[in-house]
Amino acid sequence: MSAAIVCLTEALPHSALTITVPPGGLTLQGRIQVPGDKSISHRALMLGAIAAGETRIKGLLLGEDPRSTARCFRAMGAQISDLEGEWVSIQGLGIGHLQEPAEVLDAGNSGTTLRLMLGLLASHPDRFFTVTGDDSLRSRPMSRVVTPLTQMGAQIWGRKENSLAPLAVKGQRLQPIRYVSPIASAQVKSCILLAGLMVAGQTTVVEPSLSRDHSERMLSAFGADLSRDPERSSVTLNGPAQLIGQTVIVPGDISSAAFWLVAAAITPGSELVIENVGVNPTRTGILEALAQMDADITLENQRVVTGEPVADLRVRYRPLKSCTLAGDLIPRLIDEVPILAVAALFAQGKTTIRDAAELRVKESDRLVVIASELQKLGATVVEQPDGLEIEGGASLQGNAVDSCTDHRIAMSLAIAALRARGSTVIFRAEAAAVSYPDFIKTLTKVCHPT
Repeated sequence: MSAAIVCLTEALPHSALTITVPPGGLTLQGRIQVPGDKSISHRALMLGAIAAGETRIKGLLLGEDPRSTARCFRAMGAQISDLEGEWVSIQGLGIGHLQEPAEVLDAGNSGTTLRLMLGLLASHPDRFFTVTGDDSLRSRPMSRVVTPLTQMGAQIWGRKENSLAPLAVKGQRLQPIRYVSPIASAQVKSCILLAGLMVAGQTTVVEPSLSRDHSERMLSAFGADLSRDPERSSVTLNGPAQLIGQTVIVPGDISSAAFWLVAAAITPGSELVIENVGVNPTRTGILEALAQMDADITLENQRVVTGEPVADLRVRYRPLKSCTLAGDLIPRLIDEVPILAVAALFAQGKTTIRDAAELRVKESDRLVVIASELQKLGATVVEQPDGLEIEGGASLQGNAVDSCTDHRIAMSLAIAALRARGSTVIFRAEAAAVSYPDFIKTLTKVCHPT
């Protein structure tokens, strides 16, 4: 691909990505792989750190968020090799043996790191921990995990009625709980299950609908005793548990694949194959949504790798149609709403996204940001209290836009820019490295002038 089409430049105070679409347009072609699944990477690092013996991880996401997880658990005594190359090894401490760190634990921009880790910290008696994050993370609500942990007997202090980091945690001997969560959140569920690892008795989480189940799958693989009731959207952990180190193969992240699925689906003449993508049923809402929009996507070479279903995804351009995305589908595609909004711009009719208020407390208020930045490109996007209304048939014009330091916004804007006339400048595009360090390199690889 010509360097004139995609160019990363240094602009004070942040880098800017410039995408220039030639007069004849672009097409996307090729076979690619996406980074390891971020959710699975976090959990593999955490469980490896608290399991007895060695854990080896292949395909770990080498982005900023997992590095934050590794940094925190190294500070608590786990031996974790450098996050470089194909394999990462961990010498685990065993359940209950996290050490009191000498420093404040810094989760960076990673809500998963902070929320899941709180469950482990709260359940380590007589140890004191302080946790924080960057500006964005310190503004995101932690009450959704602090509330159930407090019901289990945890002692946690923080700003604004213990809902904002920095947070101080004094570990306690916790009690089992049956927690009926008001939201379907894998982070809430996982935090409570991790707290229950050292608790005698049954720790149960009931959700309004099923959230992603990577924690349940991995806890079972490491030796925890779990039972699930899909009809009641509940999971029960029987504690205390003993975890044994494992070999974990991390599949490609479907949330990262989503950008290429949409890019090829909206760009005439395009065909991409995205290899080795995790297609866990609790994560395939993006595929269901794009199917509703009549996208041409097929699953090939389907298999199971260390308990997680995996496939190669082939996507070809085909005109899209509008749809309504709401209800139980939303928890299974919550991270993909920004890129689905881009897909909706090129669908026939009006697409409505509802029940997605959770997006207001992500790395940014994603409903506000995706609406405002796509409007700058000429799109008709109306922000709603819990979602978006998007008019299809867009004719976009290049402009200056801003990621607001949100990795998924940065990449979504880059894909939208591929269908805009002229040049688009995306400020703070370096945010993409949080989950996809090679995004710009891959963009350069697959895009070709027509």
